[in-house]
Amino acid sequence: MKKLSEVEPGSIVKIIKIDYDKGIGIYRRLADMGLLPGVKIKVIRKAPLGDPIEFEVRGYNISLRKIEADLIWVE
Repeated sequence: MKKLSEVEPGSIVKIIKIDYDKGIGIYRRLADMGLLPGVKIKVIRKAPLGDPIEFEVRGYNISLRKIEADLIWVE
């Protein structure tokens, strides 16, 4: 397992778990965007300094800050 922020662009991964000990609000926000365990994500691109990161989830593109992507564990 690795953090979503560590995955290289072009890779497709599956969410294993989300660390929501930083507050239930972040888990709710990610869940509202469709980021739940079992969902497949494609990493589209990373900004030059690594923040934000663009992903394709369930047919649409979203961007997350690196600190948010660090909470998502994938394989």
